[in-house]
Amino acid sequence: MIRLIGYFFGIGAVFFLAVAGAVALYLGSVTKDLPDYEVLNSYAPPVTTRVHAGNGALMAEYARERRLYLPIQAIPDRVKAAFLSAEDKNFYQHPGVDVTGLFRAIVVNIQNMGSGRRPVGASTITQQVAKNFLLSSDQTIDRKVKEAILSFRIEQAYSKDRILELYLNEIFFGLNSYGIAGAALTYFDKSVTELTIAETAYLAALPKGPSNYHPFRRTEAAIERRNWVIDRMVENGYVTQSDGAEAKAQPLGVTPRHRGSYLFASEFFSEEVRRQIIERYGDNALYEGGLSVRTSLDPRIQVAARRALQKGLLNYDERRGFHGPIKTIEIGGDWGVELAKVDSLSDVPEWKLAVVLAVDDGGADIGLQPSKEASGKVVEERVTGRIEAKAMTWAYRSAKGDRKTAKSPAGVFTVGDVVYVEPLEDGTYRLRQPPKVQGGLVAMDPHTGRVLAMVGGFSYAQSEFNRASQAMRQPGSSFKPFVYAAALDNGYTPASVIMDAPIEIVAGGQVWRPQNYGGGAAGPSTLRLGIERSRNLMTVRLANDMGMNLVAEYAERFGIYDKMYPVLAMSLGSGETTVLRMVSAYSVLANGGKQIKPSLIDRIQDRYGKTIFRHEERTCENCNANDWENQEEPVLTDNREQVLDPMTAYQITSMMEGVVTRGTAAGKIKLDRPTAGKTGTTNDEKDAWFVGYTPDLVAGLYIGFDNPAPLGRGATGGSLSAPIFNEFMQAALEGTRPTKFIVPEGMQFIAVNRKTGMQASEGQPDTIMEAFKPGTGPASVFSVIGGEDYASPEEILRSSPQANQAVTGGSGGLF
Repeated sequence: MIRLIGYFFGIGAVFFLAVAGAVALYLGSVTKDLPDYEVLNSYAPPVTTRVHAGNGALMAEYARERRLYLPIQAIPDRVKAAFLSAEDKNFYQHPGVDVTGLFRAIVVNIQNMGSGRRPVGASTITQQVAKNFLLSSDQTIDRKVKEAILSFRIEQAYSKDRILELYLNEIFFGLNSYGIAGAALTYFDKSVTELTIAETAYLAALPKGPSNYHPFRRTEAAIERRNWVIDRMVENGYVTQSDGAEAKAQPLGVTPRHRGSYLFASEFFSEEVRRQIIERYGDNALYEGGLSVRTSLDPRIQVAARRALQKGLLNYDERRGFHGPIKTIEIGGDWGVELAKVDSLSDVPEWKLAVVLAVDDGGADIGLQPSKEASGKVVEERVTGRIEAKAMTWAYRSAKGDRKTAKSPAGVFTVGDVVYVEPLEDGTYRLRQPPKVQGGLVAMDPHTGRVLAMVGGFSYAQSEFNRASQAMRQPGSSFKPFVYAAALDNGYTPASVIMDAPIEIVAGGQVWRPQNYGGGAAGPSTLRLGIERSRNLMTVRLANDMGMNLVAEYAERFGIYDKMYPVLAMSLGSGETTVLRMVSAYSVLANGGKQIKPSLIDRIQDRYGKTIFRHEERTCENCNANDWENQEEPVLTDNREQVLDPMTAYQITSMMEGVVTRGTAAGKIKLDRPTAGKTGTTNDEKDAWFVGYTPDLVAGLYIGFDNPAPLGRGATGGSLSAPIFNEFMQAALEGTRPTKFIVPEGMQFIAVNRKTGMQASEGQPDTIMEAFKPGTGPASVFSVIGGEDYASPEEILRSSPQANQAVTGGSGGLF
């Protein structure tokens, strides 16, 4: 008997050794190519990049995986409890594999054999970390064994809190959200600290299968799974029985967070920032790098810019008449369902889409587009309203605005037409339409180059093309100040006199005969009068006298063009540039000639908080003193290049103040402070510009069709764009204290005759205090630049009554 027992023991020992050897060989082959778990030390998952306005408000988020990384210390205990209850209640006790849970799962799976139920898993949180970070998702025995081995190793190398932190930040929750912080924002638009018990339990239910518990497609299954998690939280002592019952009685309450821009009216600005980040750092940095971007946008000024530009575009467009309905739909059944299918301008919330239900001579009955629930289902409520005839009289005109085509609403609408409307105070609605004309507007701090507002068109939803930074347009006469600045920087004065008379330029066998807007010529005129009245002929003569190479050098110095072709036509703004570049160039004039680098971005930080870009390049060596020891105040060192003489900058500013008070923008700009600016109108009135500034704010805009076409006779920068500039600046400067333009030290002011540019005697009418640099002053004799084209002084006299007045009332001869 003893021999038999020994015999069986020997066989058992040999069998055990054989099995152990086989297991050892198997484990050796499995572990031979195990991935290195130490890579978890350098875990850097794709993280959402967030873009903020200058005041810190969130503007936009960009991510391939919507994730915000949270350290374990920032995750509330309630959230940890929900996931432990749902996934691994023994997490803090087991060594990586929960043996008890494993045997329990085996028993359950044996009992469920043949029932068609999905096998129950027994993976711990540590095993899920091993699978998600280091292994594939293959359902094989080899993978499960590798997972278990890695779990033991991970547990030995990392703390439980570190493992849980990795898990909660990595897992996928559905709706393109990753990590608990991203999921809280995506599903409930909340931070993790604001989640309720019910919300936390639902998020904890999702990792098992987000699509199986979709909040709208699988609502009942989602609630059932959520309640199961709540029960486990109660069972494990994390939640009281009463709190658990209250949480289970609540609806899911999922309100998916919309994507794109989160700050009203910032879409064009955000998109320009997105393009710049990609250009600077690449796609991966934007969509995976977790950058924190602080922009220069001022939300209040941005809203004012949007409002002013939209109003100007609509005013022009409505004078052109009605373009027709957005589309026409059938209203025989439920018109709300059909109307809900029509896409609206999401960034113009003031407007509503509506369908015409009935129309008569007194107006039209309309049905407003119904809203949608978070699930996408159209709400059942139907809201109706009315457009009175008086609120749509502008629509009686043809689309060209040249004649009336209707006498009442019945001549404009048909039943089923889909149109935009805007509510009025009396409960009725006003007819609206997206304009065909477009434009761009930029506002900038001239001292720093920070772009405070940017509007690239009427609506980003209508067109994503940014006309403020991408549209290449002819600036027309708004370019002239830089021709005059070049002249003032090279020996001319504001009182220099140039002939305003017809001129012919022969080039390449062709004759170019520029003309003033509206025709005519004023004869000899000062530089001041030339810019105030935007005289083309004077500008061409001035540029011809200086040489276009000099003009081109200044245009490139100011950043208007990268390379300007030095031909005379360019002096009238026939080249193409952007609103952003023009505003940047005017900022140099406004700040006293200091070069600036326009920027939409103040600072960029990486995912670890390290600053990797900062726009401010000025230095301050003593700004970080720990204590005050009666030392002098620190001085901010301005290391920017001086690209224009400060005196020249002041002279051209003073001349452009005349544009606002007496020139082409007279009566259009009504601000309570000194303002300088210049209108611009291109050939055939295809573009209308105005760029101007106060001492602390520069703004510029243009209006024109995307495919350049005439805006109509009289559609000038003064009539179209200057009023928009005025409305914007009034809103942007509200509440700020007026300041004056700084007069450079050494500048001298001398009274001169406005027409002749010569020094005026005391009491002489039509005089102006003109700014002169040291060593310069009014001419002692009346001389005319460009007068050599005329045979004699008498011919000049005959060419212009103004020239005659200059001689007869002046204090010098005519040469």
